Amino acid sequence: MVSAEALRTLVGIIGNIICLFFYLSPVPTFVRIWKKGAVEDYSALPYLATLMSCMVWTLYGLPIVHPGSTLVFTISFLGVVIETILLIIFLIFSDKKKRLKLLLLLFLELFIIALLATLSLTLFHSYKKRSLIVGVVGVSFSIVMYFSPLSVMKLVISTKSVEFMPFSLSLAAFFNCLVWSTYALIRFDPFILVPNGLGVVFGVAQLILYGVYYKSTNKIMEERKDKEVILSDVMVVSSIQLQHNKITSTTTFAPHDHDSNKD
Repeated sequence: MVSAEALRTLVGIIGNIICLFFYLSPVPTFVRIWKKGAVEDYSALPYLATLMSCMVWTLYGLPIVHPGSTLVFTISFLGVVIETILLIIFLIFSDKKKRLKLLLLLFLELFIIALLATLSLTLFHSYKKRSLIVGVVGVSFSIVMYFSPLSVMKLVISTKSVEFMPFSLSLAAFFNCLVWSTYALIRFDPFILVPNGLGVVFGVAQLILYGVYYKSTNKIMEERKDKEVILSDVMVVSSIQLQHNKITSTTTFAPHDHDSNKD
């Protein structure tokens, strides 16, 4: 019979794999940003929240903080690396105002994690106390991470379009939270269960929104494409007309040659 610890390890490995796909799911979005050379209406908040959450859980998974959480450490550290790369791309293609705001938030996050690491490792000398302090902070930032899509969900409802709420990200977030909730239940860990349980709820909400507004999104994008084609045609016609007017004007007002010598 499979022991609870072996089952927990298996679920944790599956969680690592799914979580990796969750962290990589925004890649198509960032490919689009790269091609367009602009972040458009995409928000950096989900990626900032994910980065902060990953940094806290990396600290939580350290053997000197919470022994037996190697799988939490590995995927959280990998998440820090991936989210950092994505945010660098976001910085490159943001306008000056957004870039400054993003940099300030990044520095704030680094300050908070440095302060948390210093206080938890120097003031508390037992695994239980360190786990408690870092775990509570981890829960707080994980809740923020799962609440951050609310701004995107609000945009979806107001525009009736899921264009800026990638399906892959919503689906990956749902399965990721579901697996880690299971992981936390096998050997009860409230610090992992609470944020991931909330994540499941928000994941379901996002998937429902996607199902509701998917068809209207296609219609809106087709109408926008038709308008762009019409605008392009108008610009071409206007350019041709302008060129024709220039030629006509030149022909009308060109000086005629007259014979200067007459018999």
